[in-house]
Amino acid sequence: MRKTFENLLSSSSFRDASVISIAALLIWLTAVESDLYERFHQYIIAHEDKELDEVLIAFLIVGLAGYVFAIRRLLDLKKEAKARSQAEIKARWIAYHDFLTGLPNRRFFEESSEEHILDNLKSDAYSVIAIDLDGFKQVNDLVGHEGGDYLLKTVSERLVAAFPGEVVVRLGGDEFVVVASGNGRERIREKCSETIHTLTQPMTISGVHVEIGACTGYACYPQDGDSLKSLSLCADIALYAAKREGRNTVKAYQPGMSEQLKRRAELEGSLRVAVRRGEIIPHYQPMVDLQTGEIRGFEALSRWQRNGNGAANVSPATFFPLAEEVGLIVELSEQVLRKACLDAARWHGDVKLSFNLSAALLCDRLIASRILMILSETGLDPARLELEVTENALVRDVDLASEIFAALQAEGITIALDDFGTGYSSLSQLSKISFDKIKIDRSFINSFEQDETKYGIVKTMISLAHGLGIDTVAEGLETEGQLLKLKELGCKYAQGFLYSEAVPASQVETLLEEFALSDIKSCG
Repeated sequence: MRKTFENLLSSSSFRDASVISIAALLIWLTAVESDLYERFHQYIIAHEDKELDEVLIAFLIVGLAGYVFAIRRLLDLKKEAKARSQAEIKARWIAYHDFLTGLPNRRFFEESSEEHILDNLKSDAYSVIAIDLDGFKQVNDLVGHEGGDYLLKTVSERLVAAFPGEVVVRLGGDEFVVVASGNGRERIREKCSETIHTLTQPMTISGVHVEIGACTGYACYPQDGDSLKSLSLCADIALYAAKREGRNTVKAYQPGMSEQLKRRAELEGSLRVAVRRGEIIPHYQPMVDLQTGEIRGFEALSRWQRNGNGAANVSPATFFPLAEEVGLIVELSEQVLRKACLDAARWHGDVKLSFNLSAALLCDRLIASRILMILSETGLDPARLELEVTENALVRDVDLASEIFAALQAEGITIALDDFGTGYSSLSQLSKISFDKIKIDRSFINSFEQDETKYGIVKTMISLAHGLGIDTVAEGLETEGQLLKLKELGCKYAQGFLYSEAVPASQVETLLEEFALSDIKSCG
């Protein structure tokens, strides 16, 4: 109240009103003291010919009109001030809320005071829950941006219903955070599981049946942090751990997670440097014709030569998913493919180069033209390139993958289905896409000569391929017993440690010469 009064005293309008009021009071007092009105009245009567009374009336009318105008203008200004105040309130609401869902946004969460956010909770004990949707991008690609917006609004409504009276924030994209009352770990875990169940309920968008997944990470006050900011960071770390485990996972924050995140950040930094320096290069594992014993091709397998110190101690199974997460997969894949094509262009004869396409690359409609451009730049005949794709990679968009493969096959490139039998809907993939070759996963080849079940599966796969006119490649060949069985079943090609591990480009020609001269071609 005191501050408001001080502001009023300091305003220019108040000073003006004060001066005018004092001046008016002095004039009135002077007029009363000197009988100014009586004198003026007598003067008007004495000088009737000058018609001063008419002039006075005109002045009074003008003054009254000015007074009415001032009142109307004052009302307009008051109305304008009210509209401006409402506009400022609306602008502030827009600044601190997500326009699509109506939920508070990241700016609200980061700039609002902790007291302001926690005031809405039902108790002093609280937890922070970080939520990230799984599969949103695929749904967005499937139903378009309008459908994606509808999905986000539906998810927001489900979250608000799941946490009535709590603080639900959309951070951006498909990321949300909830500040919920209560800090019992088991109760919060149950609530997170219930939330995932709610969010993953199927929905129909534009006549299309869609489903998404979700991961959550949570942290509790005061066990995991002494402030909302620290708890938010802990919840994010727990969410990252949940996403690493897979779809629809709930994770509570644990102190060791921070160290894991630090190592992950260090690895990400090293990976960015490696891609920039071209430290990830292809090594080559031979693909051998089982009937002639000749090398028919090499599969390019990426190896990370950190600081030039030989083979990397980071597995491709680690750095390839990381590259996809941080948006480096396209640059990395094209870089390795270009190097592999340059190497293969120097191989003699018609030895093929086999290269794996990741799921992320199959989402790019321009990937076919980029691959053809790389072939043109490196001088490798398209007929000598074979592209491998796993069944799981096709799940994202089979129709788009089919278009990409058709464009590549039209140029002479062959397409192989990798890890056959380990993904989703193997027979469905074979019916939708024209493959030139299928590769039997090493998990079936391992000990299949003693395991009747595995033997039957491998036999069926090879028979199926024969029926479709498709060549077969057995992966993970390690023993002569496996070699004999594969020959008996009519498998066309094989690769594995029985022949050679993946070797650097400098050893490929030597390996070709050794195979041409040795007795390994007649092995078995």
